[in-house]
Order: sequence, then C-alpha cells, then structure tokens
Amino acid sequence: MTKLTTAKRKEIPRSEFGLPATKKYPMLDRRHAANAKARAAQMEEKGKLSASSKAKIDAKADKILKKKK
Repeated sequence: MTKLTTAKRKEIPRSEFGLPATKKYPMLDRRHAANAKARAAQMEEKGKLSASSKAKIDAKADKILKKKK
C-alpha cells in the first residue's frame, strides 16, 4: 500500500472515498479497499460508525475488489 500523505490525500477526488462527504476511507486501489472494509468493520463494532455507512463502504470496496487486475 502506498503512503498516503496529507498533500496526496487532498488531491484525491471525493469519489475515491468510501464516505465522500467527509473524505474518509480512501479506496485508491485493491489494498486500500480491503483496508477500508476492515477499518469500517472495526469502527462499527466500536459504535463509531453506523451500519448504513458501513454498508456504503463495503459496497464500494466490493466493486473495487471484484474488478480484475
């Protein structure tokens, strides 16, 4: 997974995030998508993320993960 600096993160379009309104859970590639799913599951378990937000993140990540390399 590539290092995502603050400067690079600001350059990423909102459409590349699992939660575009808040620019959280970046999904630049398959590794980021898998990581976003894992982190979303952790945050939902802790009560810091709603089930509907997790579902949005999972749906977007699944699309990326199912694409052929």
